[in-house]
Amino acid sequence: RGVEETAAQCGKLGATAHAFVVDCSNREEIYNSVSQVKKEVGDVTIVVNNAGTIYPADLLSTKDEEISKTFEVNILGHFWITKALLPSMMKRNHGHIVTVASVCGHGVIPYLIPYCSSKFAAVGFHRALTSELKALGKTGIKTSCLCPVFVNTGFTKNPSTRLWPVLETDEVARSLIDGILTNKKMIFVPSYLNIALTLERFLPERALAAINHVQNVQFEAVIGHKSKMK
Repeated sequence: RGVEETAAQCGKLGATAHAFVVDCSNREEIYNSVSQVKKEVGDVTIVVNNAGTIYPADLLSTKDEEISKTFEVNILGHFWITKALLPSMMKRNHGHIVTVASVCGHGVIPYLIPYCSSKFAAVGFHRALTSELKALGKTGIKTSCLCPVFVNTGFTKNPSTRLWPVLETDEVARSLIDGILTNKKMIFVPSYLNIALTLERFLPERALAAINHVQNVQFEAVIGHKSKMK
């Protein structure tokens, strides 16, 4: 229902939007949906790999199927969607592929081992894809990676942290659109996040542990594990 509501909102703004529901953890369903999109709409020129899930808990309390689902949605889905849509882009040497990652793709947070690992993989996917497209001479296909801090969405409820601002969806969307229009490779939201992550690489482990303790990340997961992460 969410994608249908979004399509309806686009229509009210004068745009034409088509809604397709797909399980991004299911490879065959992705391939079938892409075929349907091509038949009904045409070739896709901008792809935003945005699907995600999260199960906040310590590693030993995380179920095996929750770990598998995290990787199926957060990174393997990127592979299947990109493989399905990239051929038409390569044929015309035109398009833009956006990988939605996270601050957790550059730094880690306790009780989010599967999520952080999948987001590190997403950042690696973006960087490797960018390198491969360049090696193939497909410079007309642009790539961007979106890495925000915590966003107040239906994905997580009541996020809070002492060190980072909690972002609203409109702010992140504007940053993403600006990044696409300017062909920015890595889109950090807020922008100074890049500086903070660079400085983090020079800090000793004891200092990083202290920062994690001070920032006191908290939220309630709406998708996945239901208990509050503290």
